[in-house]
Amino acid sequence: MPKKIPIQELEAIAAIIADNPDGVQVGAIRDGLKFDLPPRMLQRRLSMLAKQGRIVISGTGKGTRYRSPGVTLQVDSAHHNHRISNVKLEVYIPVSSEGNTIKTAIRLPVQDRQPAGYRREFLDAYRPNETFYLPEETRQRLLEMGRSSEVERPAGTYIRQIYNRLLIDLSWNSSRLEGNTYSLLETERLLELGENAEGKDVKEAQMILNHKAAIELLVEQATEIGFNRYTILNLHALLSDNLLADPQACGRLRIRPVGIDGTIYHPLEVPQLVEECFQQILDTATVIRDPFEQAFFVTVHLPYLQPFEDVNKRVSRLAANIPLICNNLCPLSFVDVPERAYVDGMLGVYELNRIELLRDVFVWAYERSCARYSAVRQSLGEPDPFRLRYRTIVAETIAEVVRGSMDRKAATAFIKKQASENIPHEDQVRLIEVVETEIMSLHEGNIARYRLRQSEYQTWREVWR
Repeated sequence: MPKKIPIQELEAIAAIIADNPDGVQVGAIRDGLKFDLPPRMLQRRLSMLAKQGRIVISGTGKGTRYRSPGVTLQVDSAHHNHRISNVKLEVYIPVSSEGNTIKTAIRLPVQDRQPAGYRREFLDAYRPNETFYLPEETRQRLLEMGRSSEVERPAGTYIRQIYNRLLIDLSWNSSRLEGNTYSLLETERLLELGENAEGKDVKEAQMILNHKAAIELLVEQATEIGFNRYTILNLHALLSDNLLADPQACGRLRIRPVGIDGTIYHPLEVPQLVEECFQQILDTATVIRDPFEQAFFVTVHLPYLQPFEDVNKRVSRLAANIPLICNNLCPLSFVDVPERAYVDGMLGVYELNRIELLRDVFVWAYERSCARYSAVRQSLGEPDPFRLRYRTIVAETIAEVVRGSMDRKAATAFIKKQASENIPHEDQVRLIEVVETEIMSLHEGNIARYRLRQSEYQTWREVWR
């Protein structure tokens, strides 16, 4: 029977590599270890980490270097052979100094992080309309960005105007943050035509369709929803439909312990306490007057409690939209939010009861959503450097889709092929999203930017429909 490799050795090696974003050679790894490891044994450990996807190996012979997969390589666009010119950190959002401190802390090896249980005092310490997770300046800025012209109209008026766009965006982005691999166009085909993507797990389609049902609840009952048991339990029932081992757990508070992968946080186990804290969260959220503070409060505390057996974060993301819908504000669709940034923010809450990193993610995500739905009344600043860097390949790909009269299925395959053949692996997912978003936004008034003729657009549009 093969000898079991101590997990502490793997974690120590991975930690040294993570501390060297430019890559590190095997000699430096060996020197950094606090224990002796023969060269061949170290190589076996490195090979195992590579197979697990935890490190990336580049180069050969004496030039071999090891780095974390979170480090991406910047392509020198002046050379078509994709020569590596420099190295940059993983795609992430701008974070505050407090957020960066949390990010560093929750990325320590598991054995270096202090196990944590649910602390009810974290919830008890919050005093609605006295305690604020979002500073006044931030809340005011979000209000100015998210305010619509429908503010005096009945709840849900604004959301219905952008419903079709929001349905796809929120269903896709919320599912993507759970690891769902559907593309934006594949999500559109599923929601509009009921077509499952080939080669995808049926659970991924179910997850997206569940989001559609939950969003429909929020929109159709906009004048009735709130932070009450009916709304939150039914959101869970819709989002978890056909995804839980126990169908009776859908829409029901959990009665058994749960664990969370990738963290040393252990949620409450006693059903009575889960019930009490759940009701306290709802009661507290209900009396918070500021809609953005309400939204962020449930973003923090619903996942932290883990009131359901699963699907807790999905419930919190849709529940965060309740005060925005009720006040005819721009919704929050989590567009462009990197999965790792969102997970890091949640881990900061779970393990440290620190909200600053998740707050950075929340505020940044809302700014992006406002830009998406044209509800913002001010500029967000500099152009997106990613879109600027790849503007040529984006424009050429869109033009080819239209001139080739591709339907949604053909376009999805072509866009993936273009990304895989023309840009670094680390940027491919984002490029696919950008191209698909632009294609879905095409109309007669903007086709000139892609040097398309009206006749070409009209021919393609008939196929696309």
